[in-house]
Amino acid sequence: MSLRPSRALWALGLMVLGLLAAPPLWAPGATAPDLTLRNLDASFAHPLGTDRLGRDRLARLLLGGQISVLTGLAGMALTVLLGTGVGLLAGMSRRLDPWLMRLTDLCLALPMLPMMLLVVMLFHGPLTAALGQTVGSFVLITTVIGLTSWMQCARLIRAEVLRLSGMEFTRAAQAMGVPPWQVAIRHILPNAMAPLVTSATLAMASAMIAESTLSFLGLGFPPGTPSLGSLLHEALPYLGTDPARALAPGALFALIVLIVTWAGESLRQSYDPRQ
Repeated sequence: MSLRPSRALWALGLMVLGLLAAPPLWAPGATAPDLTLRNLDASFAHPLGTDRLGRDRLARLLLGGQISVLTGLAGMALTVLLGTGVGLLAGMSRRLDPWLMRLTDLCLALPMLPMMLLVVMLFHGPLTAALGQTVGSFVLITTVIGLTSWMQCARLIRAEVLRLSGMEFTRAAQAMGVPPWQVAIRHILPNAMAPLVTSATLAMASAMIAESTLSFLGLGFPPGTPSLGSLLHEALPYLGTDPARALAPGALFALIVLIVTWAGESLRQSYDPRQ
């Protein structure tokens, strides 16, 4: 296994640094409406211009990237946690395997977008009342993403666990009397990192798409909170007159997903013993 920094990892680091470091430069313009500055063209003070409330569009774009990436990371973490747990149990236990796989098939057969919309509409009010608008929306969105996206990861991890369970080092550990949970943690999971990284990469991209979809439909973060999906929704009335309002968040979204996927492939190759 080699973890030398690659160009993909450098690109990922630069992207994260840019999203974290750049927004404070324009923070006042991003959060404070000023109607005297509404709908300004691009200038040195406002490189992408301002929106209908006088807020700096570049600042909101970078803050929206932050929110979308954080939501994607949290949704990916929950997806991978659930998928790895189900896949590991199914692969290690012949008794649980049929039941867990039928549950996975059932979840895969459900229409995910209507299910997500239904859950968000049912629990948005109680969670935001208990945790606040932004935190409640974040918890709800990441939970919904995790609960509706773990199935592909579970199938991939189960297949890898079944493959590794038949290998000599795993059989040797079992013959020595090593408990099954230690076999799973010490021998199977470390050797399943390559498909796990692949699952995490795909899960993060899917989580960002799901969050953007919910925000675009008006069921994501509260109004005024910039995420890439809500910025696309705000740009709808200006598609004919100022398409850059939609192109900018769309391009940033595509760039983030591309870099994350590139970095995930680089990590997968580093963890793959055959590389």
